[in-house]
Amino acid sequence: MAEAGDSGRWEAGLGRAGPAGLLPLPCVFPPGSTATSRNLPAPCGPQSCRDPFVCRRAGRGDEEGDEEEEEEEEKVVPAETSLLNKLIRTSLVESYHNVQILQRDPSSPLYSIRSFEELPLKKELLQGVYMMDFNRPSKIQETALPMMLAYPPQNLIAQSQSGTGKTAAFVLAMLSRANATEKYPQCLCLAPTYELALQIGSVIEGIGRFCADIRVAYAIRGNRVLQGTVIKEQIIIGTPGTMLDWCFKQKVVDLKKIILFVLDEADIMIDTQGLSSQSIRIQRALPKSCQMLLFSATFKSTVREFAEKIVSNPIMLMLRENELTLSNIRQFFFVCRSREERYEALCNIYGGITIGQAMIFCQTRKSADWLAVAMSQEGHQVAMLTSDLTVAHRANIIQRFRSGKEKVLIATNVCARGIDVQQVTIVVNFGLPTNHRGEPDFETYLHRIGRTGRFGKKGIAFSMVESQDVGLVKMIEEHFQTKITQLDPGDMDEIERLGS
Repeated sequence: MAEAGDSGRWEAGLGRAGPAGLLPLPCVFPPGSTATSRNLPAPCGPQSCRDPFVCRRAGRGDEEGDEEEEEEEEKVVPAETSLLNKLIRTSLVESYHNVQILQRDPSSPLYSIRSFEELPLKKELLQGVYMMDFNRPSKIQETALPMMLAYPPQNLIAQSQSGTGKTAAFVLAMLSRANATEKYPQCLCLAPTYELALQIGSVIEGIGRFCADIRVAYAIRGNRVLQGTVIKEQIIIGTPGTMLDWCFKQKVVDLKKIILFVLDEADIMIDTQGLSSQSIRIQRALPKSCQMLLFSATFKSTVREFAEKIVSNPIMLMLRENELTLSNIRQFFFVCRSREERYEALCNIYGGITIGQAMIFCQTRKSADWLAVAMSQEGHQVAMLTSDLTVAHRANIIQRFRSGKEKVLIATNVCARGIDVQQVTIVVNFGLPTNHRGEPDFETYLHRIGRTGRFGKKGIAFSMVESQDVGLVKMIEEHFQTKITQLDPGDMDEIERLGS
């Protein structure tokens, strides 16, 4: 349960049970209120809402809107994708990543662990870890946690995607380093967005639920503090802009006392104007003895340059996902003259093949809307995933699909990555993904059809194309050195043979 400090900032004690399920919305109590009176903010309307986590995006989803706008392709927002992947992973799963360690200091000992008991963790933290259903360390945790918890502290740069257990890893480091008897900020964690900061906080609440004397405060929008406010929380999580205000304008955080600094989602920081320079300004005010941990999903040259400005003499840990393979996915395409003919071909697939669950990808939200209505009218259990939904809503839809409540998931590109559902046996491209030049978007195609054939199982992928787009299929074949077989959309015998 959240309670208000005198400043009105949202804070939470770690001695209480952490939130279950999806991340709850924060409650900000004005000065003088109590947790029982709960003066909650009014629901956001489409014009006033500034938070995509709370509301549907303003101007979309409630009205039909301009047809030209509806035909625009859905854009993938990296910060939303990261948050979605955090929300849909309720426990650590077996990782299929390879860990590569680049060690700057040859005198630093390296070792990995196979269980959490091998780490110098307090019993309260071990209790919290097991309450979160983390039965054993993930690949990144096996290697990174001994480094993060080592004495003397070691700086770390890690390439790590969402869902690999890296948030829990640096949360354990913060909870281990923080001294409960000292009532001032000791650990800082920066995230690029309000929503990601809150999600990190929920992990701290969960793992640290038995650490009654360690508390966390949130330097996020809406949580204003007055100059002279005494912050007694040991862990501060926030976004760069608000953290900058707390540290330099309001002077409520003494950066010289910070012993651990975490910068999460560095690649998103770089892609968002202003965040990287704000982060660097905060980091430069920290003492040289402060331990630095930096995480990024990608490690292109801009990220490397940024990381080297932030972290001195680091151990670098690269966590690379094994490349998706097309070897266990049979690929086919239909040449269709219209949207209705594509739908007829889709119906023939359903009539001829036994399907566990299917994912159907559309290039635009308008196309996805039309298809969802058409399939629902035919009696199919259909869910739809598009970017006008809040991230929390998308996560709920994915969880329902995973549990089998819907058999068909219609999605735009917001859902092309990161969703592993063992029962998905068929993927359909209701239209081939293309870039702004009208050429095949090879990466999106790979990640779309890669939703089937997961966990070593066989899968089938179908693509619907118009006659003028057959050349795109040939380009995909050449790029991936693969075979995509043409089928007659009306040949039920051939389609039935695929399922045998």
